[in-house]
Amino acid sequence: MIFMNGDPPTAATVQRLGPAWASAYRTLMLQAYSLHPEAFTSSAEERGALPLSWWASRLSADERADEVVFGAVLQDALAGVVGLSFESRDKVRHKATLFGMAVGSPWRRHGIGGRLVAAALAHARARPPTRLVQLTVTEGNDGARSLYERAGFLAFGVEPCAMQVGGRFLGKVHMWCDLGLPAGAMDDNARRSPGPP
Repeated sequence: MIFMNGDPPTAATVQRLGPAWASAYRTLMLQAYSLHPEAFTSSAEERGALPLSWWASRLSADERADEVVFGAVLQDALAGVVGLSFESRDKVRHKATLFGMAVGSPWRRHGIGGRLVAAALAHARARPPTRLVQLTVTEGNDGARSLYERAGFLAFGVEPCAMQVGGRFLGKVHMWCDLGLPAGAMDDNARRSPGPP
């Protein structure tokens, strides 16, 4: 197999993205929305209408930014991304949401998705008072769900008819990861609810 830029995907560097990556971030996400509309709640049309400044705002360099995005960079190419959104309201400041997970077609099946999720979880752990990370994955997207389960996420429910794509209603599986426990260490009690922080 011949890879873009000559380097295998395993050579990608995972890093937090700054505003200079806004255009590449926008391009990768719009492609993902177009190719996999069932995987995202947002549509390519909605996101494509937003100015570049909106994409750049997600890539703030501020250490306490409400949103951060990590990218897998292979030389000058953006191979994949994942975002984290932190709650700011007092009662839910212990929660963050994983969003916008996408890996470009040429770089899939090489562990990039797992590395991106690991980087996001490491960042969340290092940012008190974050205790748990939540996400949703479209029902039937077994590849993505398996990736999240390997990272330590557990399903806690399904939202029926969460979105409509091409005339079909699709459910969303809600998942969470307790940052107080190592990946794979959640027992039956932890599956029901987290202990006190």
